[in-house]
Amino acid sequence: MEPTAVSAESFSFIALFMKADWVIKGVMIGLAIASLVSWAVIIEKFVKFSGLNRQANAFEDKVGSGRPLEEIAAETGANVKHPLPRLLNAALREWRDTRAKGAIGDTQTALLIQRIDRVLDSNIARESQKAEEGLGTLAIVATASPFVGLFGTVWGIMNAFKNIALEQNTSLPVVAPAIAEALFATALGLMAAIPAYIAYNKFSTDAGKFAARLEGFADDLSTAIQRRLAEKV
Repeated sequence: MEPTAVSAESFSFIALFMKADWVIKGVMIGLAIASLVSWAVIIEKFVKFSGLNRQANAFEDKVGSGRPLEEIAAETGANVKHPLPRLLNAALREWRDTRAKGAIGDTQTALLIQRIDRVLDSNIARESQKAEEGLGTLAIVATASPFVGLFGTVWGIMNAFKNIALEQNTSLPVVAPAIAEALFATALGLMAAIPAYIAYNKFSTDAGKFAARLEGFADDLSTAIQRRLAEKV
C-alpha cells in the first residue's frame, strides 16, 4: 500500500488535530480548556492583587497621616470592599459598643482588647481565604496537565505501532503523523501546566504577603486602640 503523501502543512496544529482520533482530540480539547481557565484565573488574580495593594497603600497613608480613625472610617462608607477598611470598621465597632455601655475600667479594657483581637483575627482569616481563591484551580492544572498530555502521548504511540502493523511499513510517512499527534498532546500539556505552575507559586507568595500585611495592620490598629484605652482609663 502506498504511504499517504505528507507535507509541511500536514504537521500544522489544525491538521494534527483534524487527523487525530477521538481520544487524542478529547485530550487536546481538555488541555486547551484547562489552559484557557488557568489564564483567566491568572489575569483575574493579577488585576485583583494589583488593586488590593494599590488601595492598601492609599489607605495606610490615610491612617498614618494622624487623622482620627473615626473620621477615616466614616469616609469609607457603609459598603466597604477592601480588607483594611473592614478591619478598621470592625475594631471601631467593638470600641463603640463598649463605650456605649458606660465607663471603661481595667476589666472592661482587657475584655475589649481580647474581643478586638478575635474580631481582627477572624476577619484576617476570611480575607486571606478570599485572596487564595482560584489558586486551587491553578494547582490542579499545573499538576494534572502533564499527565493528561502524557496519556495522549502514549495513545499516539500506540496508534503509531498500529499503523506500522496495518501498513506493514516502517517509513516515516506512516509513523511520523501519529508520533506528531502524540508529541502535540504533550506540548499542549506543558503549555497548560508551565504558566499555571509559575502563576500558582507567584500568587501563593502574593497571598502570603497580603495576609502578613493584614496582620501587621491589625497589630498596629490594636496597639493604637490599646493606647487610647490607656489614656481613657
